Amino acid sequence: MKIHEYQARELFEEYGIPTSGGILARTPGEAEEAAGKLGGAVVVKAQVLVGGRGKAGGIKVCGNPGEARKAAEKILGLNIKTIPVEKVMVTRAVDVRKEYYIGFTVDRNARAITLMMSGAGGVEIEELAASHPEKILKLPINPAIGIDETALRDGLARVFEREKLSEQALQTVRKLYTLFREKDCSLVEINPYALVQGDRLIALDAKINFDDNALFKHPEIQSLRNPEEYSRDEIDAREAGLSFVSMEGSIGCIVNGAGLAMATMDLIKLLGGTPANFLDVGGSSNPEKVLNALRIIVRNPGVKAILINIFGGITRCDDIARGILMALEKIRIPVPLVIRLIGTNEKEGREILSGAGFAVADDMTEAVRLVLKQAR
Repeated sequence: MKIHEYQARELFEEYGIPTSGGILARTPGEAEEAAGKLGGAVVVKAQVLVGGRGKAGGIKVCGNPGEARKAAEKILGLNIKTIPVEKVMVTRAVDVRKEYYIGFTVDRNARAITLMMSGAGGVEIEELAASHPEKILKLPINPAIGIDETALRDGLARVFEREKLSEQALQTVRKLYTLFREKDCSLVEINPYALVQGDRLIALDAKINFDDNALFKHPEIQSLRNPEEYSRDEIDAREAGLSFVSMEGSIGCIVNGAGLAMATMDLIKLLGGTPANFLDVGGSSNPEKVLNALRIIVRNPGVKAILINIFGGITRCDDIARGILMALEKIRIPVPLVIRLIGTNEKEGREILSGAGFAVADDMTEAVRLVLKQAR
């Protein structure tokens, strides 16, 4: 789960991490009022859950409240990577003397939390990793043990050079790590971590992602969820108990089991198609799930054909077959439908569907080839 910059800043401040402050505004008038309260030059920043705000015109430096109002008018009319800007944050403009980077992420290959630091902040960390990987210092952390203080101090001295800055950064790193662990984050990032007047280091930006699987422990974090992060289909699927992710292809997929769903999408790509979604109906034998799955998929105008791929273990093939027939009675399916059934009660399931006029495949590759042919 992602949150907006202004929400991440509030969490930073809760943990004692210094920021440049900021006031949220939803209208040009509110932006003007915020700039007046802050005084002096300000920065108006679009609040959207995608990168590239600056390149898209979503960040403007303003000298007075009137300019902040005009900037907010323009920014609030933008779509950044198809997402409409509905709010902006107004923050004090500061004289930046140098930009650094600090971030924590999860390295699943190393089975560790990784602290990343760089003296070349202010650019996308992915770009820096590709062009100048030597400029990024990485420190793996065993979460069962914690940060190696000796290695941390050595790394900070290399990145920040002066002891006064290293000591400030040390406090920030410790607080970021506490935030990362206590809130079950998957990413915490300050970019840029800026050196400003008075030899102070402050967070000029804030980015936090959370582990969705741990949100049940953090209702205060769940309350920060932003609707624009999820499509209407994803929201409806969650409410229906389905694991669903929207994609941009033309083949709708209904599969039971995450592994089989991934393999199905891989095979679609291998044979020249593009999946329109990931959808796992799970291990239950509830026909209503198939109905809900089909209802979500058919309202996507980009879908040209639908593949239902079921390996029956806990999920019974005859229940899936009845769910398909139930769906056809309640909603119109305007695209071809290809079904592959194998496993528990596969014979009964195929008989149900064959009796209703469906051709049912038992081979996965055959089913994918057929759905791609029908999609054309």
